[in-house]
Amino acid sequence: MTDESWAGWYRDRQGSDAVILTTDGQQLRLRIRGIDFEGESFDGLAPVAGAPPTDGLFALVDGALGDCVLEWDLPLPVLWDGAVHQATLSCLLSLRRPDPYLYLELQFGGAAYGSRRAESDFASALATIQRVLPPGVRLQTCIACAFSDYFPAPGRGLSGGLACFRGAKDAYRGAAGEGDVLDLWDRRTGFVQEVWSCREYEPRPDHGAGTGHRGAFPLELA
Repeated sequence: MTDESWAGWYRDRQGSDAVILTTDGQQLRLRIRGIDFEGESFDGLAPVAGAPPTDGLFALVDGALGDCVLEWDLPLPVLWDGAVHQATLSCLLSLRRPDPYLYLELQFGGAAYGSRRAESDFASALATIQRVLPPGVRLQTCIACAFSDYFPAPGRGLSGGLACFRGAKDAYRGAAGEGDVLDLWDRRTGFVQEVWSCREYEPRPDHGAGTGHRGAFPLELA
């Protein structure tokens, strides 16, 4: 996977700073005020090993960035009329206590399509956007891919817990239900960000075999 970088802003009680978020589809990296952070989820960005002390610079919750707001834009491919088009996804993530929330808005074709104002995770927010897109327009991201699924268990994190089965495509194409995904779990290629997209993307089936544990997209059973 090739790294992507997304420009944005970081805000907390100390002020506002322009930042660049970088990801390879799995690991997120962010540099703020001379300190490097990384993690597999947007709410799990912690100082890298060997980073200078952060005393007074940030509010860390369980070692990760908290009590702050992150905003960034990223290019997001969509399928429409048999071709791939570029849209822009604007992301607003508030990690302020006690009520963190996520809001996503997709700009495409001169219109804006938003999630609910207080989503709990990227999967739900992207599913909300897919539901309001015009007929025939589909997100081309990992959350909408034919080879992605979550572990069959209640609940999921904010981001980054989506398993990719691109290394076991034929087997996953027959997966329909919790048991099938459990049988395939150790054959996953790894975990990916829901907003990531790779060259091996295929649209997720609307029903039946290949819908795994979580079902079709945007309908989710997880």
